[in-house]
Amino acid sequence: MRPRFLKKFQIALFLLTLIPAGLSCAAGTGSPLGLWKNQDATFEIFEDQGKLSGRIVALREPRTPEGKEKTDIHNPDPSKHRRPIIGLVFMSGFTRKSDIRWENGTIYDPKSGNTYSCLMELDGPDKIRVRGYIGISLLGRTDIWTRAPR
Repeated sequence: MRPRFLKKFQIALFLLTLIPAGLSCAAGTGSPLGLWKNQDATFEIFEDQGKLSGRIVALREPRTPEGKEKTDIHNPDPSKHRRPIIGLVFMSGFTRKSDIRWENGTIYDPKSGNTYSCLMELDGPDKIRVRGYIGISLLGRTDIWTRAPR
């Protein structure tokens, strides 16, 4: 009796592992291309030479408290301190891993001046998870963006 129960248990576990995979595939309908937003900005993800990149197209607060346009003042390269944040290409190099996942990219954080490895994963047609990390993806932070209306 015990081996029969064990076999049914193994089959049930196998079937349960298939459910999340099926949901991920169903959620993957769509494309990362287009406009996205988070709490601070609106971004455009676009294709450039077969890879995905992203630029900042709007900021929730586009000016400093002094009323000046925000620029890339934290960039480690002093020659870039005067370039505007709006229009900045801050993501690049993403290659398709699957219908819902893009890897091998980099993301630049203009708030700190740091650049991180990055991956993106669609979570349905109107949500994308963007994960910046150092070294391995376990050591990082995920931001969830929503598709912005055109």
